[in-house]
Parts: sequence; structure tokens; C-alpha cells
Amino acid sequence: MIRKIRIGILISGRGSNMNALVEACTDPAYPGRIVTVISNRPQAPGLALAQKAGIPTAVIDHTAFPGTAAFEENLHNHLIQNEVELICLAGFMRLLGAGFVRKWTDRIVNIHPSLLPDYPGLQPQARALADGRRESGCTVHIVTPEMDAGPILVQRRVPILPGDNTETLSARILEQEHLAYPEAVRVMAERLLKNKTANYKTEAALQKGLSMENHNVSVNPEELARARAMWKDFAHFTKYAIIVSVSILVLMAVFLL
Repeated sequence: MIRKIRIGILISGRGSNMNALVEACTDPAYPGRIVTVISNRPQAPGLALAQKAGIPTAVIDHTAFPGTAAFEENLHNHLIQNEVELICLAGFMRLLGAGFVRKWTDRIVNIHPSLLPDYPGLQPQARALADGRRESGCTVHIVTPEMDAGPILVQRRVPILPGDNTETLSARILEQEHLAYPEAVRVMAERLLKNKTANYKTEAALQKGLSMENHNVSVNPEELARARAMWKDFAHFTKYAIIVSVSILVLMAVFLL
């Protein structure tokens, strides 16, 4: 059976990029498998779409908790219970706190509709149009505590055409997002699988060493006695060889003087 990274997707609405990941995961060779879709909004349309695809879903409503820390602790626990290894944000309209992000360092990815580092934050398409840019695009990046500032995995460029408005530009960028996100998640999943294999080999080697160390090895008494005798003879030979060598050096020193 092909080993696949267990993916958890966070959404707040329809999660259109979620659909692209769901489709990608139908490929038997794709290195990821979606094990849960979580929304912080009970009425998010993406929940029904995930259920239709046979993916387990959960609602963790942020308004049901006294603060961000409690919400994120509950979210973290749900991800752990589902053995999630990689988190994908797909239209998740909440900033994750630094504490949560650090718990999942290098295991959260997000997609943003601009060519980062240009136009982080809200309304990047409108800002690109207002600045008269000739191109825009999308960026998939690793999430860090700083907003839209993590290492870039994949970027796709989209020309800004004469007469473009926010809606037309956003629609063309979204088409590229549906290609870029599965591509980036593949990169991350393969990287995690490689690290997991390396860690497994290291752990196996350590366990093998420990088992050998703790194993009671039986020794033949005759072989042990023979080895001790050989060591004793070698020690005597070495002792006399050193005495002879020193004596020769002393005599040479006397004659030279």
C-alpha cells in the first residue's frame, strides 16, 4: 500500500480550492489523502461538498469559545485525534495565532491571490489593478506567524488585461489556484514522506543498537581463556620490546656523547 500524508483542510465558506485538492487526491499516485475537513462556520457550503465526496467533516465554531486560544486548542486537538500531518487552508477566514502555527511548524500551507511578497493581506487583486500592474497571480506558501510571509512553494502568473476589473482578474487567478494548490501540496507531502522515511530509518537503527546492547550474549569459556592468554602474551612482548628499545636509545646516546 502506498504511504500517503494525512491532510486536514480548514475552510470558512465554499472552499473552492478544497475541491481541487479532493480531485487531486483521487489519483492513486498522489501522495496525500484528505482525512478531515473542518469549518469554523456551521453553514459553510464546503462542508456539504466534502461530505458528498465521502470525507469526514467537523464544525468547530469559533464563536462558541471564550477566546482565540480556546478555539485553537480545540482545533489542534481535533487535528491530532485525526492524525493529521499536513494542514491546508482553503478560504479559512481567520488568522491563526503564533502559538498554534508554531505547534505545526512547516505543516500548514495557504494560497494567496497575488505574487507574494507583493500585496499580502486583503483585496490583493484590487490593489494590483489600482497600481496599474501588468500581471498578478497566486502563491502557495508555508504558513508562519507573520501573515503571508512564509517560504514560497509554488507561484503561477496571470496577465492583467486591458479592461480587467476585480471580478474578471480574480476569476482568472482562481483558475491558476486550482492548479497551483495541488502542485504545492504534492511537494509538501513528498517532502514529509521523505523526512518520515529518514526518521524511521534512524529510529530503527537506534532501536537495533539498543536491542543489541541489552541482549545477553553467551561466550564460550574456552575461547575467552584463549583470548586472555593471547592478550597476556602480547602484553609481555610489548613490555620487553619497549625495554629493549629504550636500552638501545640510551647506548646510542652514550656513544654519541
